[in-house]
Amino acid sequence: MKSFDVLIIGAGPGGYVAAEEAAQLGNSVAVIERNAVGGCCLNVGCIPSKAYLQYSRWLSAVQALNKNGISVAVNQIDFPSVVRRKNKIISTLQSGIHMTFKRNGIHYITGEAKHVEGKIFEVNGERYYGKHVLLATGGAPFIPDIPGLSDIDYLTTNTFFDMETLPNRLAIIGGGVIGVELAYAMKSFGTDVTIIEAAPDILLTVDPDARSIVKEKLQSMGIKIIVEASVQKVKKGSVLLSDEEIPFDRLLVATGRKQNLEIPMAMGLELDERKQFVKVNEYYETSMKNVYAVGDLIGGHTLAHAASAEGVKAVRAINGKKERPVSPYSIPRPLFIDPEVSEFGMSEEEARKKGYDVIVEKMPFSFNGRAICANETEGFVKIISETRYREILGAVIVGPDAADLIHQILAVREAEGTVDELANTVFAHPTVSELIQETAKRIMKHQ
Repeated sequence: MKSFDVLIIGAGPGGYVAAEEAAQLGNSVAVIERNAVGGCCLNVGCIPSKAYLQYSRWLSAVQALNKNGISVAVNQIDFPSVVRRKNKIISTLQSGIHMTFKRNGIHYITGEAKHVEGKIFEVNGERYYGKHVLLATGGAPFIPDIPGLSDIDYLTTNTFFDMETLPNRLAIIGGGVIGVELAYAMKSFGTDVTIIEAAPDILLTVDPDARSIVKEKLQSMGIKIIVEASVQKVKKGSVLLSDEEIPFDRLLVATGRKQNLEIPMAMGLELDERKQFVKVNEYYETSMKNVYAVGDLIGGHTLAHAASAEGVKAVRAINGKKERPVSPYSIPRPLFIDPEVSEFGMSEEEARKKGYDVIVEKMPFSFNGRAICANETEGFVKIISETRYREILGAVIVGPDAADLIHQILAVREAEGTVDELANTVFAHPTVSELIQETAKRIMKHQ
């Protein structure tokens, strides 16, 4: 039996980042992964979707050129080449992780981890022991019980990127972030797309003002959005709703994810009250001493960067460097379409419920010279603050490069700065970032 200071189950963003941190802190480290290194994010999620969405951005640029004095033609979309480029990007990033593991002396073990007892696991007939164990096993697509679904060939978020030919018509059951991003990408490639959502609206986790802009943009592209949908049945070639039938060549089920709880349950770890997530303390330690869990397993914002941050915190706690847990208010939440959306912290409603005397100011991109020059005036910068100290409680940006811009506000908040620091910083002109300063200045006027 091989023994390690830190044994990590799962090589997704929670696992591989934690492994690097553990090795750099002087631990002997092993990582067990049953699929491909990088987890869902690298292989079937964040990275491949952004590879496709980059094509959407390029195609949008062509449309903008044709509307503004330069004639450019797109002769064809070679989708197999798009797929090959996506695969090359994934392979490059996988190689980077493997090289980092090798450089840090991290043992990488491919195979299914089976719990034996205590902190002992078996993989391919070999046993491994961890003085400390970190569970980062992530999740899998949640498939609702829809009549007829099991009888047809449908796609999930895990299999979507295996598709090598463009469908003429794509139906997507699920109007969350993943479903919307893939709808946007596929519509840009010329596919007829319909989003079917059972809830009152798409993107219910997104700021209402941002959601309104995104929905209008999707509809202007010709994406059909059906909300409060009642799916009665699925059959080959169509989804039957209570009041209409939606035809498709391919069907994507994007109705969220569920946690991989097989190992936690085999270990007898305590779950939360709803039996959905592994229960952990503020240092990510489970009910079993020296066994930790992060990422999708413990709930919260099930995002790659959240899992990575939690993994680092857990490993530091293992090494006696206990820190405060990752705050849910410090996690940026991006949506990578055009215009991009990103937000963090509290909503206005949540801040009021917590007793703050809330100030909210918003500035549109149409007021910004750089955005006007770039013909990118959709969206806004919104900052949520309060009257007493002008703390930064939250922020929302809708517009070009919003997922990058949001960090300017977040970094100030993390450094315990206030709106005053944003307002008094010298911003270069002309830049889109000036909108952040202008929004902060508006808050400063509230006395």
